[in-house]
Amino acid sequence: MNIEYINEAIESQKQQLLQHSLYEKVKTVDELHTFLENHVFAVWDFMSLLKALQEKLTCTTTPWLPTGNPETRYLINEIVVAEETDVTLDGKRSSHFEMYLDAMTDCGADTTPILAFLENVNQTKNIFVSIKKSNLHPSVKAFLDFTFRIIDEGKPHKIAAAFTFGREDLIPSMFTEILRNFQTNFPETNLDKLVYYFERHIALDADEHGPMAMKMIVELCGTNDVKWKEMQETSMEALDKRIGLWDAIEEQIIEKLELV
Repeated sequence: MNIEYINEAIESQKQQLLQHSLYEKVKTVDELHTFLENHVFAVWDFMSLLKALQEKLTCTTTPWLPTGNPETRYLINEIVVAEETDVTLDGKRSSHFEMYLDAMTDCGADTTPILAFLENVNQTKNIFVSIKKSNLHPSVKAFLDFTFRIIDEGKPHKIAAAFTFGREDLIPSMFTEILRNFQTNFPETNLDKLVYYFERHIALDADEHGPMAMKMIVELCGTNDVKWKEMQETSMEALDKRIGLWDAIEEQIIEKLELV
């Protein structure tokens, strides 16, 4: 088993996401807000996948010791730098999550739910309790629960699968589709920071992070068939959860239209 085999196995799910009817539903500013207010949870939990990989594949404790493969260390640390301290539209330093929050505020989306959730996480010190007790859509809960259960399991190759095939490998094409809809449907709304955020992801993931993540996959699995199988299963489940997230956003948009 290898990367080509996994790509073939998940191709139908990737096409489901790239051709999802959600994109056609985001036609007004209110619908855009619904998208952003849900998608921000995926922007946030992505960082935990990344930091989990950093903990597993580099040395983050003292005394420092050279840990794992130097190429893999470079990949993870390079992505962490870009995700945690990228350059914003106005030339400052910020994480991509904070950039996304700023873009939401700029276009009038509500950041209260995600900020309240993070405050609860800080209070409970237990992500699973916070997810369970939240008022989020069940599919958003399932999306988050999957992420943190993979992290909690602690297998680097499975975390890398959720990170690479469920996120990094998919982001360039998926965000391109979203960006096209935004530019067409909201010409009078200030989306400069949002467009910048998406363009940064497209540039970084397509040109740098995506190919580097694939190298990490090969390094982590090597010739171990069990790891390759677990990676495939994790990738497929990660994509199922992403499809569920898209379904949930579309459902909320339709429900709001029916109330009008």
